Amino acid sequence: MSNREKHDRMANAIRALAMDAVEAANSGHPGMPMGMADVATVLFGKVLKFDPTDPRWPDRDRFILSAGHGSMLLYALLYLTGYEGMSIDDIKNFRQLGSRTPGHPEYGHTVGVETTTGPLGQGLANSVGFALAERMMAAQFGEDLVDHHTYVIAGDGCLMEGISEEAIEIAGRQKLNKLTVLWDDNHITIDGSTALSVATDQLERFAASGWNTTRVDGHDPDAILAALEAAKTSDKPTLIACRTTIGYGAPSKGGTNAVHGAPLGASEIAAARAFLNWDAEPFVIPSDVLDAWRLAGLRSRQAHKNWTQRFNEADAALRGEFERRVRGDLPSKLGETIAGVIAKARADGGAVATRKSSEIVLEALTAALPEMVGGSADLTHSNNTKTKATSVYVEPPKYDGRYVNWGIREHGMAAAMNGIALHGGFIPYGGTFLVFSDYCRPSIRLAALMGVRVVYVFTHDSIGVGEDGPTHQPVEQIAALRAIPNLLVFRPCDTVETAEAWKLALEHKTGPSVMALTRQNLPLLRTDDTERCLTARGAYELAAASDEAEVTLFASGSEVSLVMKAREQLEAQGIPTRVVSVPCFELFLNQPEESRRQVVGKAPVKIAVEALIRQGWDEIVGSDAAFVGMHGFGASGPAPQVFAHFGITVEAVVATALSRLKR
Repeated sequence: MSNREKHDRMANAIRALAMDAVEAANSGHPGMPMGMADVATVLFGKVLKFDPTDPRWPDRDRFILSAGHGSMLLYALLYLTGYEGMSIDDIKNFRQLGSRTPGHPEYGHTVGVETTTGPLGQGLANSVGFALAERMMAAQFGEDLVDHHTYVIAGDGCLMEGISEEAIEIAGRQKLNKLTVLWDDNHITIDGSTALSVATDQLERFAASGWNTTRVDGHDPDAILAALEAAKTSDKPTLIACRTTIGYGAPSKGGTNAVHGAPLGASEIAAARAFLNWDAEPFVIPSDVLDAWRLAGLRSRQAHKNWTQRFNEADAALRGEFERRVRGDLPSKLGETIAGVIAKARADGGAVATRKSSEIVLEALTAALPEMVGGSADLTHSNNTKTKATSVYVEPPKYDGRYVNWGIREHGMAAAMNGIALHGGFIPYGGTFLVFSDYCRPSIRLAALMGVRVVYVFTHDSIGVGEDGPTHQPVEQIAALRAIPNLLVFRPCDTVETAEAWKLALEHKTGPSVMALTRQNLPLLRTDDTERCLTARGAYELAAASDEAEVTLFASGSEVSLVMKAREQLEAQGIPTRVVSVPCFELFLNQPEESRRQVVGKAPVKIAVEALIRQGWDEIVGSDAAFVGMHGFGASGPAPQVFAHFGITVEAVVATALSRLKR
């Protein structure tokens, strides 16, 4: 059998599995897997460094299917190359409930899937983080241990989404020469020809952002291999435009949008089988073809053995630190570091903005945790995210820094941070204003879905922004973030809560966290010397009532100090009043019901106070509780005047309590 014949039969195995699985599910996207089968066969058969027997090998090449709707391409490759977690029965159960082959690839659900993809452009943007993390790990641990590439298959939709521009600019600026994007240039989207909506010369666009670019026939294995080999010697990231026919092999539907997102149908599949000279039954791979694929899966075993030998011969301390970092374990001194920050804050006792509190905590944490890598969307001095330990920028050609200049690219930053976390070895954190969390939201949602540890530092967290006005005053963003499952949203009231929040965020290995931090100074409220991490409860009694409570005031962030003053006035009028600080809804709602009931208490009057909208509070305080906060957008003016304008004042809280008590 000639090399070309062997290649064609291996590629046609992908096409057949894609056709059969989508047909059986009566749902899916056969066109992309059929069109990119030749490219994938060359990549996995001759170029990609991977070992199906050890899917988490730290020095494997990373493959990202950004065009996640073509998931059967990846599932076919995982089965054919011999991943133990992917059987032919899994392929047969494509898109079925509980299967290992969901409609779009899901990290943590299916072996061999490096990141959850489907929302177009996300995988491409994640890849920038993967490639950047590889360069940073190599700078810290040496290229004997870290020397791998990141490969991406992206479609027209990935390149149309705006996030792609942010991603390719970051990659070009960072000269991520081990990043290669294979563009499925098939000229087709769901609606029809790309000519309906695109006039961009993508090669010129990528070149303008600092990429090497080339164009190949996506059905010519020799040309594909030559382009991939050339990319390995590039001093820039590489885009390979692979001109393909979507649904290649389908005689009447191939090359049209009819094959994009629907089963081919029995007659078209029969015709495609005839065209491809594929006479095997559905879901059956001839033994010679499966053997060829399984051998391809073993191709990197020697490279893996060589790496293991180098690793075992490395310095013991280096090996231990490398393993700890890859596992994602925290150093034992984390608790001691946080305790030191809290003790100093109590000794100082001054009023500081929680963005400054966060900076104080980060100074200590980044010195103790070399895996922390920071950044900001061009708001470093507002977000207070840069520390002495992270003072060196991540900058080619050395990559030994720990701070990334993301530029004004919130969406690209958040997606790349996901890639850094997924790559392993780092805990990324990045900052912007809370109001611009909307630009990050799709990436935050995917971080929560994947369960990866990323920390978002969102400052200027309320109408306390003041003079910047309603465009920059977040009123609904916290509620929107609290709505995302598996995301911890912290809104601390002082330095102690901020330190505790950072500790909890770092310990939360199975999901992302948000730090919502103030611009305005706040007094230190947690002056007691308890070592208990009260923030871990999500909500707790900060100040008790002098007698059986008639009023309970609930607040988060900057409003906690406000309700503490209101409590003083109410107590002075003979009204026993307690204060509950609520730094994290999610942690509180995860507490046992009895614990929640005790914190909420039995006071007849409950008032929630937050300089944001009410949404979400009712689950804690009940729908019959009063609310002092925002009911619309903000206004421009000095912060104290804006708070007074919207009735978020000590006087308003006291008046509300008296009204509810009918006094």
